[in-house]
Amino acid sequence: MELDDLVRLNRVIRVIGFDDAPFSRHASANVSIAGVVCAGTRFEGMVWGEVERDGWDATDRIVQLLVGRKFLPQLHVLLLDGIGFGGFNLIDLPQLCDRLSLPCVSLMRRMPNVEAVKQAIHRLPQPEQRLHLLQRAGTIHSYPPFFFQVCGANPQVIASVLERVTDCGKVPEALRLAHLIGAAVVKGESSSSA
Repeated sequence: MELDDLVRLNRVIRVIGFDDAPFSRHASANVSIAGVVCAGTRFEGMVWGEVERDGWDATDRIVQLLVGRKFLPQLHVLLLDGIGFGGFNLIDLPQLCDRLSLPCVSLMRRMPNVEAVKQAIHRLPQPEQRLHLLQRAGTIHSYPPFFFQVCGANPQVIASVLERVTDCGKVPEALRLAHLIGAAVVKGESSSSA
């Protein structure tokens, strides 16, 4: 069933939300990532992996955590807490969408300062490749309280999905839980903000 049909018929929508765990900007160790599966706002399961800090493997790692595993066939949408994991290990959003055959959404808590992001990227190796990935993610859509980029679905439909998978506030439950779990595993307790 198509995503817009699920919304229109008020069916349960299963999402997975990925966030990276807290990490030291000065350490070279890999960064943990949590992927939390929710049916609507109800927790149903999770996956756990690692990406290189400021590396190039985030897209591949998410694909490896899902392809051939039990959750992918159940999912309707994949949510990301921003386009970068472990600093500037940027997701190739269109490639992720193609490889998973799933709408992929990068959410932001507010409209980003694109110029500041570009300046930060220029301090890293291979800035042109990183900027290319940033551009491939596409237009930032504003449906307050949600700001997002999307591949594989209509932005209006995604805005409706986000409302349905958010319990309160402006962070979908799957992303909120991924954030809390990542912090708890790394720091021994969850942080107060998600």
